[in-house]
Amino acid sequence: MRDFHQPGRSPVFAANGMCATSHPLAAQVAVSVLNKGGNAVDAAIAAAVLLGICEPQMTGIGGDCFVLLDAPGQSDIIALNGSGRAPANLSSHMLRDRGLTKIPERSVHAVTIPGAVDAFCTLSEDWGRLSLAETLAPAIHYAETGVPVAPRVALDWRIAERDALISGIARDFYLRNATAPQVGDVFRAPMLAKALRAIAKHGRAGFYEGDVAEDMVASLKALGGSHELEDFAKPHAFYTRAISGTYKGVDLIEHPPNGQGATAILLANILSHFDLTKLDPLGADRAHIEAEATKLAYDARNRIIADPDETARLDHMLALSTAEKLAALIDPRRAMPSATQISEAVHRDTVYLTVVDRDRMAVSLIYSIFHSFGSGLASDKFGILFQNRGAGFNLIEGHPNEAGGNKRPMHTIIPGMLCKNGKVTMPFGVMGGAYQPNGHVRFLSNMVDFGMDAQTAIDAPRSFADQGVLRLERGYRSDVRRQLADMGHDINLSETPIGGAQAIRIDHERGILIGASDPRKDGCAIGY
Repeated sequence: MRDFHQPGRSPVFAANGMCATSHPLAAQVAVSVLNKGGNAVDAAIAAAVLLGICEPQMTGIGGDCFVLLDAPGQSDIIALNGSGRAPANLSSHMLRDRGLTKIPERSVHAVTIPGAVDAFCTLSEDWGRLSLAETLAPAIHYAETGVPVAPRVALDWRIAERDALISGIARDFYLRNATAPQVGDVFRAPMLAKALRAIAKHGRAGFYEGDVAEDMVASLKALGGSHELEDFAKPHAFYTRAISGTYKGVDLIEHPPNGQGATAILLANILSHFDLTKLDPLGADRAHIEAEATKLAYDARNRIIADPDETARLDHMLALSTAEKLAALIDPRRAMPSATQISEAVHRDTVYLTVVDRDRMAVSLIYSIFHSFGSGLASDKFGILFQNRGAGFNLIEGHPNEAGGNKRPMHTIIPGMLCKNGKVTMPFGVMGGAYQPNGHVRFLSNMVDFGMDAQTAIDAPRSFADQGVLRLERGYRSDVRRQLADMGHDINLSETPIGGAQAIRIDHERGILIGASDPRKDGCAIGY
């Protein structure tokens, strides 16, 4: 129970259905779809596509998605991979010959084929109750009439403008007189509405063939891309098997590679070797151990996770013995200089929303264009922002995640679910690029080790050991920052909050749903 004398937000309670996401219009639309007879899949698609209008810096139909689905009558959690491939003609040799050592984040070479629309069409056909036209109608309406820009969206937009992240024709669609919109300004995307109408009428063919596909391919080729219409016409989404681990009696369900869900399971397995319950949840010792475990788990990710066909050592990454060996490398009082060097011997042998409906179908869906405004490039006619997922490849010859034609890059986005005694108890997710596995485990540990409810677990300050620095939110006390610096961490106070999260707890005994939504974003949980 939170202290009602202090600022904060309460969890949201409902019995029939609920959506938790990062924008209130999307949550409201999802609940409206449930009320109209749609199920959790219909509601999730409606909310996700609308988020591309409400939060264009985060997501859109030019991106990818991953989905975990717990459907009534199904014994296993269903995993759908909605990530697209690189164009067939992408060549790492060509890029290396140009003097590149990595794929530039804002270049046309980072643009992979969008997979989300194919995934949404697949979900709608296989699991939805409503037609795709009914499901997309709210997003089409708001794309045409406009959405007032929310405060966190405005902040991200302003930073993108400041840092020149939006370029070329995209500036005409996403800036006004070369300036980011302000809080409350109405953002309209009438050409995106036309693209959505084509999908509503023709399904995947309305996006991957015809005018929309031709616009995307012509725009990419004009920018120097190797993309062809044949790359778009191929199927993209496919069903796969979820992976899982157990942390102190709670099962953590993750999406398999090319997503980085295995990183979260490995991190949880490493932390299970430490008694975190004896530590201050907001103190330096806990942040330090989590940072060191994160470095080791992410080093494993970078070695192993790649295209599903190239990820040959997933069993090694998920093995309890691997976690035990890595945990033994952690000095509880001192930061390690290099996770790559220190763990070499162990590795010799890689926007979120959730909906639950009346029947307890649960959807955990994450949907993204990767960096802010993706590649910063858009199609000439429809203004579709291209994701830059290809920046997730590397150019190391022979590496499983080496860039190549028709390959899927290592992905940062991961949906999650928690299970206990064979039942799904919480679909959840944490946004924030590379932070996501760390965020999954921090959220889980907050609840399991420190008894927090989901909302409190989301609200708590975050830290993230990434690229040689330990990023801290301002919620950490100054003495904690000093202690971490004394342990050898290079401290960086994050300009923006770290990530965002949404969760819905399913209380099977009482027949209720309890939603939690991150105050770092503009959204909320709404139920009925």
